[in-house]
Amino acid sequence: MQDNHSVSETVGTVRGLHFQAPPHAQAKLVRCGRGRLWDVAVDIRKGSPTYGQWFGTELSFENGKQLLIPAGFAHGFVTLEPGTEIVYKCSDYYAPECEGAIRWDDPDLGIDWPLSAGIEPVLSGKDAEAPLFAGLKSPFTWEGAV
Repeated sequence: MQDNHSVSETVGTVRGLHFQAPPHAQAKLVRCGRGRLWDVAVDIRKGSPTYGQWFGTELSFENGKQLLIPAGFAHGFVTLEPGTEIVYKCSDYYAPECEGAIRWDDPDLGIDWPLSAGIEPVLSGKDAEAPLFAGLKSPFTWEGAV
């Protein structure tokens, strides 16, 4: 439905953890067009055996990897090189009334962000003020094995 492309000039730029709720929930297919980034998905489907667990992997132009983030997962990334481009396809259009976020550095999630010593994360206001995972009223429910 929609392609997104953003460039972050500064190493340590963090975006996320974002999701879009039904009826405009989004799956995302993410890749790196230039540079390197650490991409993360967090299961936010109530009742899921992996609820609150995360997966992360490095995406780069050189390694050519892509990551599919299903609907029902929050998504975030941190840039590891200057001028990093992230490109992702979304299964639904952006709907601001359906967007949600979780704090990227929530200790309850324990995400191992690869930020080098001395690198201060660069955050948007929305990401700096995102609520903690414990307060999430997830709009997603696990539907069982697929």
